[in-house]
Amino acid sequence: MAQIIAVHSFRGGTGKSNLIANIAATIALQGQRVGIIDTDIQSPGIHVIFGLKEDKMERTLNDYLWGRCDIKDVAYDVTNTLIAEQGNTGKVKGSLYLVPSSIKAGEIARVLREGYDVVRLNDGFQELISTLKLDYLLIDTHPGLNEETLLSIGISNILVILLRPDNQDFQGTAVTVDVARKLRVPKMMLVINKVLPSLNFADLQQQVEKIYNVPVAGILPLSEEMMQLASIGLFSLRYSEHPISQTITKISDEIAGLVISH
Repeated sequence: MAQIIAVHSFRGGTGKSNLIANIAATIALQGQRVGIIDTDIQSPGIHVIFGLKEDKMERTLNDYLWGRCDIKDVAYDVTNTLIAEQGNTGKVKGSLYLVPSSIKAGEIARVLREGYDVVRLNDGFQELISTLKLDYLLIDTHPGLNEETLLSIGISNILVILLRPDNQDFQGTAVTVDVARKLRVPKMMLVINKVLPSLNFADLQQQVEKIYNVPVAGILPLSEEMMQLASIGLFSLRYSEHPISQTITKISDEIAGLVISH
């Protein structure tokens, strides 16, 4: 049975899309069939990491939500990106699919003006899993809490909450954790991003786990290499020995372990 993993942050700019892309790539390279769906319809961007250009995206999630096509018609096979990032022409055991949202200003404006059918979005999740025979579906949520976010959190097997060591993030994360508990999400984990390397990671982990009573799956340091990459490519494949990449592997293993135990 496929596992749905919602990755969420209360505020924007936390690095959520990069985290999702790298976790998905790591899991796919382990031989799994993985899908990513960009439900951050108001400010989409994960397609950039996979080099999917606007003129190549004939259909997007928006088209599915407005009844123009089936969900399978907007799933792009980006498995070859993993091969290119590794700098070889070998084969990848698993598969990776991406459902992007439209970057066109008119379509974003329509979403903001008219909204969309959240029930149809839920149906799309299930249809995508069935059609592509996915082992994992990762949902890139819109920051904050709205109807779509509550749906994504509510149907997920695992909720990954990303936050920075910032008081605004701490407060918003408390709200998210409380809502997730009310929605009875089976498993939750926290990931702390953009942490100054000079901080004591062990103390930070202990502090955050005490605040929320939720395990911290990983702490990602603020990285000049990540900033230089500027979301053009998969960091964990280009810098496989980097502490960030090693932590992403640990988080991916943690997700797999939770799935097995669940």
